[in-house]
Amino acid sequence: MLPARIDFQELKARFHAAGVAPRAARESLFPTAIPGIDALLGGGFPHGSLVTLEGRGSAGARSIAAALLAQATRRGLGAVIDGGELYPPSLEAAGVRLDRLLVVPAGTPVRAARAADLLLRSRIARVVVMAVGSGPPVGRGLRAAVWTRLANLAQKAGAILVVLCSRAIAELSAAATVCLSCRVAQPVHTGTRGIWGVFAGYELQAELRKHKVRMVG
Repeated sequence: MLPARIDFQELKARFHAAGVAPRAARESLFPTAIPGIDALLGGGFPHGSLVTLEGRGSAGARSIAAALLAQATRRGLGAVIDGGELYPPSLEAAGVRLDRLLVVPAGTPVRAARAADLLLRSRIARVVVMAVGSGPPVGRGLRAAVWTRLANLAQKAGAILVVLCSRAIAELSAAATVCLSCRVAQPVHTGTRGIWGVFAGYELQAELRKHKVRMVG
């Protein structure tokens, strides 16, 4: 159950003492460090944006979210509102610094929205990932006004709010700055073919469905 109150001021003081800057930087774009994705976006995700990462199975979406969190925790803080979608050891393997990652458990969309509201208003994290419920459609039960509010809070904080989903509902898509659909194209192996090959990852295909800053052809 989500705590009624989270003392973000205490968290800020603790991370300041450790030499970590909690406030999001004000550069215009936030790169993922995935060349193909950054090229598709024109350099990265805009600061102050609500982003949907959509994809059946969501392996590709989780990979992009992990890349964003890795970039965020290099110089500041990241946050995950998690219903069991993301696995901390996998995030660490993707380059995320777990000592700079705040994980907030939330098992329902309503609790996830409340947690996102608190995190964005606190301005403690550069990237906030909502990973609650992989079944379609994500966000059912949340009014359009909720997504609009979260989008406005992300803009004011200069942060990136990322929502992982198989497919976003209309209310979420309308409020989003960027909607990116991604899927795993094919696995990549090293070594010999067949049972002696070693799985090295997979190729990711992405389609930019919406970008309020750039024109999508």
